[in-house]
Amino acid sequence: MIQIQNLSLQRGVKELIKQANVEIYPGHKAAVIGPNGCGKSTLFGLLRGEIQPDLGDCLVPKGWHIVSVAQETPGTDRSAIDYAIDGDARLRQLQADLVKAEMSHNGDKIGHLHDLLAQTGAYDVEARASTILSGLGFKNEQLQLPVSHFSGGWRMRLNLAQALLCDSDLLLLDEPTNHLDLDAVIWLETWIQRYKGTLLLISHDKSFIDACVSNIVSFEQQNLISYSGNYSSYEHQRSERMRLQASEYEKQERKKAHLNSFITRFKAKASKAKQAQSRVKQLEKMQDILPVHQTSGFQFSFKPPEKLPNPLVRMEEVQVGYADNIILKQVKMNLVPGSRIGLLGKNGAGKSTFIKLLAGELQPLRGEYATSAGLTIGYFAQHQVELLHLESSAYEHVFRLDKTQTEQQIRDYLGGFGFHGNDALKAVAPMSGGEKARLVLALVVFQKPNLLLLDEPTNHLDMEMRHALTFALQAFEGAMVLVSHDRFLLSTVCDEFYLVDAGGVNVFDGDLDDYKKWLFSAAASNKTADKLTTASTNNVTSAIVQHSETSVQKANSDVDKKTRKRMEAHFRQTTKQFRDVISKEEKRMETCNQQLSKLETQLSDASLYDAENKKRLNEVLSKQAGCKVELDAIELSWLDAQEQLEAASAEFEKSL
Repeated sequence: MIQIQNLSLQRGVKELIKQANVEIYPGHKAAVIGPNGCGKSTLFGLLRGEIQPDLGDCLVPKGWHIVSVAQETPGTDRSAIDYAIDGDARLRQLQADLVKAEMSHNGDKIGHLHDLLAQTGAYDVEARASTILSGLGFKNEQLQLPVSHFSGGWRMRLNLAQALLCDSDLLLLDEPTNHLDLDAVIWLETWIQRYKGTLLLISHDKSFIDACVSNIVSFEQQNLISYSGNYSSYEHQRSERMRLQASEYEKQERKKAHLNSFITRFKAKASKAKQAQSRVKQLEKMQDILPVHQTSGFQFSFKPPEKLPNPLVRMEEVQVGYADNIILKQVKMNLVPGSRIGLLGKNGAGKSTFIKLLAGELQPLRGEYATSAGLTIGYFAQHQVELLHLESSAYEHVFRLDKTQTEQQIRDYLGGFGFHGNDALKAVAPMSGGEKARLVLALVVFQKPNLLLLDEPTNHLDMEMRHALTFALQAFEGAMVLVSHDRFLLSTVCDEFYLVDAGGVNVFDGDLDDYKKWLFSAAASNKTADKLTTASTNNVTSAIVQHSETSVQKANSDVDKKTRKRMEAHFRQTTKQFRDVISKEEKRMETCNQQLSKLETQLSDASLYDAENKKRLNEVLSKQAGCKVELDAIELSWLDAQEQLEAASAEFEKSL
């Protein structure tokens, strides 16, 4: 197991960790959480052996293969799939050794290397790499494109694919969802749930953490605190821990005051000197309980828009895209004050294209597109970060928007986004990705928009900033269209979902759990379509062959039919177990969803949150968490059975 013992770690003058102790057992999956800058990534560097602790030990079992995601991607001409496979350095070395052995005609070594390559999965590595790249959003036709063809975000997906493809004992994932959209995040969840090694995950995505881990390691006041359970469980445990800590702190402060009072009153009296000295020793031995510290430094809200025309935007039969590539067609939608829309859809379906249409970056090719006078758009997208003036400060960016604001007003405003003191005056260039994202959000909010367009606004934001954004969006009075892989944000601030698919933008009748099922169903349909295409090709070939068969072969057709029937009966018998599992798990899913629905109905009762109902609330929350874990396990079992049935069907088709 991983053992962190009396660990102290300092970077520059900042002490990140002080005498921390944590144990992580083999096969456990844990999320490492804490605000940006607390030392999470530094801890990963420690585990990789790149840095040494100032005090204490960080012990990883000898011989463990540690894999993490590279942060840089060279602009190489290697194909995407070859680059992904390059991540397995041991496999590539064995392949290079085999080439040398073949050149020297060393038969024994060639045989030995073939055995080693088989053990490392070399002969199905391309299929595994294709599956991973597909799950992360790459299309088949992109797999042979050079790495230099892809943007920075897509190159980070390639780095993630490298890490997932490698065999590992310890997998370190630092913000793996930052450059993914929702369908890729859901696929990655499923992959992680099946991963057999030890996982440490840094993420600020609550729903993703909930689905992936069973332990939390939390940075708290320069210490590492371990919690059992997922993030939802951690929130309840930490809340109770903070309540108890606050109570113990107050109790200790009262005791200290009493001891100090006794010492002050009696230390000069000979008759009480011994007792006073005893109290002094008590004070010296007393271990300080730290006061509870709320870590969030973010608090902001959207000011009421100056105008709220109705409708803000009206679309009738709108077509959008590029001259030679129509992305969306026949889009019909009205955006009115209070519209709170979350866009769903697979990668490349056109979600960002639709946002760009609304932002005015793309013009409609056809149809009626009308906006009201007084429309003020607040637009956040990742490329907006790149438009910041690198030499200017956060203060200067806001001042350019409204030069009537006083210095103190601007400083107060920026403080709500975490830019305090000199941070408001430092240049953008050295800022972290999270700081730049916060600044763009600050500029969007400052402009009092009545139409808010948010394309992946939570990338690089830590948990506290995401909470602040969630609260601000809940109170926003205008219309909002949101694209995000953060399901907690989507489910909390959106009233309706639209599905971008097959060139359309239509109301999605369901919630995010239904969308997950839709993704699985669509993936299964695509596999079936591929198999049908293959089968159709085979049938055409078969027909040509049959047309040229001799009369003797035709005479044997009755025998062939009997053989086929026997084979089909055998196939049905051998695959019965898979169909039984699929049927059973579908019934269990229905039951589990009904239970979840009942629990969520209970949680919507305001009286449940009264102090006297605390025990019952915890029971309902515990049941809800357990039900979600059970549902995830059922869905995985269902998916496994589906895949095994499809694989068996494909083999059967080949045998005919």
